[in-house]
Amino acid sequence: MAVWDVAVRPAREQFGYWREVICEAFVPLAPAPLRPVEGFLSRVETRPYSRIVRARIASQPQRTSHGVREVARTDGAYVFLNLQTAGTCAAEQRGRRSLVRPGQFTIVDTTEPYHFEFDGPWRMVSYRLPHEILGGCLDAVRRQTATCWPGEGAGAVVAAVMSSMWDLDGSARTAVTSDVEHALVAALSAATAERAAVAVDRRGALRAEVQRQVEQGLSDPTLSVGSISRRLGVSPRTLHAAVSAGGETFAAMVRRRRLERAAALLADAGSRATITAIAASVGFDGPASFSRAFRREFGRAPTDVRRAARDARHGQTMRTE
Repeated sequence: MAVWDVAVRPAREQFGYWREVICEAFVPLAPAPLRPVEGFLSRVETRPYSRIVRARIASQPQRTSHGVREVARTDGAYVFLNLQTAGTCAAEQRGRRSLVRPGQFTIVDTTEPYHFEFDGPWRMVSYRLPHEILGGCLDAVRRQTATCWPGEGAGAVVAAVMSSMWDLDGSARTAVTSDVEHALVAALSAATAERAAVAVDRRGALRAEVQRQVEQGLSDPTLSVGSISRRLGVSPRTLHAAVSAGGETFAAMVRRRRLERAAALLADAGSRATITAIAASVGFDGPASFSRAFRREFGRAPTDVRRAARDARHGQTMRTE
């Protein structure tokens, strides 16, 4: 066990000690106070447990960065599993950002830049896990860094395992420590799988609504990601992700549905609509562009489909007579 307590230093030296000693102890970090302070009371207690390093941290308002330079100076590849116990932490990595409150946890990956911001005094329990012990769930964990897990469902199990692990003797025999490590990794794997399943369900629901909006707006030549995302109150990036999860881009989906509807209209031998009118009714700006797109999609010209439908109807009429 090791303890770093800034309180033993004179007030004018406290932040420097925090920055130069403590913030280099586990992984390189670049802290900055959010407001001018004379003292910077902080305390860190660490307890190694086999390949995991456990830490209990209490500190002051600050912004802490693990930037490009800190990533380059990091010896090893780790994820930090941080359980907030007091105050709040705004976590940011890979464009994701979340606000973590007491009882909730987040994860960051040391192989890429990340940032924390604490707007008041705070405490957390932090576990440093080497990449190799995460095994097959590493990729799923890295896709969910800087997100916030509430203290419920599988996330509650992770928080409970972290809390119970804190008091375990790290010098126990290897078989015991291996089992405990496995329990934490298994809980984390379950939490990430649960989160991924929820994300898939949400994407599926959003994709279905996008498809409905597209069906209603096929005749609109200005139909776009921007127009539908504004209508649904989501970002274009979120809409793209939901649609792409179904195996095709938004543009490909719109083009396919326009051409499928056009094919159905052309195959209606009783329709008197011209090819130009059909092209306009599904959002094409002219018969030439429509014919090119139709031939690429079906390998036939629109006139061929219309002629085949009318020939088939004529043949049926002749047989009935």
